[in-house]
Amino acid sequence: MNFSEKDTQQINKKGISIQEVEEQIAIFKRGNIKVNITEAATVGKGISQVEAAEKHELIKFYDEEKDNFSILKFVPASGAASRMFKSLHQFADEFDPEKHELREYLDSTGDSDLRKFFNHFEKLPFYEHAVEKAKKNNSGYSDLSSDSQYKVLVKTILESDGLFLSNLPKGLVPFHKYSQHTATAFEEHLFEAAKYIAVDGVAKLHFTVAEGDKEKFQNEWKQIQQRVEEKTGVKFEIEYSYQDPKTDTIAVDNDFKPFRTEDDELFFRPGGHGALIENMNQLDEEIVFVKNIDNVVTEDKVQNVVDHKKMLGGTLFKVQQKVHGYLETLDKGNVPSEKLDEIQDFLRKELFIKDSSNHDLFIEYLKEKLHRPLRVCGMVKNEGEPGGGPFLVKDKNGETSLQIIEGAQIDDENPEQAKTAREATHFNPVDIVCSLKDHKGQAYDLNKYVDEDMSFIADKTKDGKALKALERPGLWNGGMAKWNTIFVEVPVETFNPVKTVSDLLKESHQPQ
Repeated sequence: MNFSEKDTQQINKKGISIQEVEEQIAIFKRGNIKVNITEAATVGKGISQVEAAEKHELIKFYDEEKDNFSILKFVPASGAASRMFKSLHQFADEFDPEKHELREYLDSTGDSDLRKFFNHFEKLPFYEHAVEKAKKNNSGYSDLSSDSQYKVLVKTILESDGLFLSNLPKGLVPFHKYSQHTATAFEEHLFEAAKYIAVDGVAKLHFTVAEGDKEKFQNEWKQIQQRVEEKTGVKFEIEYSYQDPKTDTIAVDNDFKPFRTEDDELFFRPGGHGALIENMNQLDEEIVFVKNIDNVVTEDKVQNVVDHKKMLGGTLFKVQQKVHGYLETLDKGNVPSEKLDEIQDFLRKELFIKDSSNHDLFIEYLKEKLHRPLRVCGMVKNEGEPGGGPFLVKDKNGETSLQIIEGAQIDDENPEQAKTAREATHFNPVDIVCSLKDHKGQAYDLNKYVDEDMSFIADKTKDGKALKALERPGLWNGGMAKWNTIFVEVPVETFNPVKTVSDLLKESHQPQ
């Protein structure tokens, strides 16, 4: 591939090498590689189901052990709120109260979320603020028909002279209306984290944000800090990071040539949430909880979420103790054959790592399999919510392990693979706790445990022209493919994402 001097300067400025760009172009030519799912992970076969007594013991164990570790909550929060308000933007563009009744418009769209929005508008956390702003900006508001008022209110929510909510990062949209204040998702994450990650009275959180939004989050923290710290009795250390430009990926046209903008520059796109493995790799903490920005509940419902976070953390501590103990035994040498058999049984029965090969260097093999980052992932029963699923997956070397797989990674045209996919009973709510340091206290280089074959090619457009975009292996998919993994069932009540504005009307987002 021949790049001009201008191209080379642009590539170098991003911190990327020409070789990396050429490797990315080779991936486009290769195409997506489908995974080989051998079984759906189900309860008893890859997913643990914790009974009440054991759950109580795990919570107790977590509470006893957590102060011995440095702990942090990692929240991907770079997403914009624009998708949340997509149906409202369409309504604002299309609905004319002079020509149609609202009821007729809703019937024509068949959009149940939009209908729910108008049926229960007054329960939204920003309703009163929107009405107040609408009246201020429209002197004749009170004389308008109800349908015209709805149109004005929607435009007030969306537009720059109103609340401009769809221009905010999702984490700063008002989510919950309490008697004395309104809380954003950002604030609810702090309140929740104080209940399970605080060590010595300090809770550490790390938010990955869009580069232009850091100051907005910092300003929000200044506004709420006193209230949150007084309410929780906890001090907070909050960090922010951006997606590193060197994780951006080249885009190509349909002939696999580098896509160029109207200014004849190479076009790079963010590499998807999988690029955040680099942000995580920079963390210094031993234990990291991962949760998406929009998955929160109101204060009165948070204890159930906290209990299950502690249960996952207790599970991690127990498995981590066993792994570290085994590694220390192997490091000492002269390991009895019974102990080696025990370690191999642990790999097969608890981590579900299965390898049909015979290994001449058996102890080195055991060390290599144990010496990996560890994650415990909550899994929720399928109830129609979207999300990747837990599967047993065989890699190109013939090794089987537990993986979180997205639908796009599965070969739907292969009847056996499609059948296995349909047998999935659970999905991934992104409820993960990670152990990032080994038995000697050394941090793992997380980049070594990424399966680059799990990158994903998607069709996009730029300036009206078609292009192919490359997303790096997803953070909890290919980005953690070579980690050791434990799946544990958690109740659906712990999963409360806000994908559309109408999701804020669900019971989990309505304070009691």
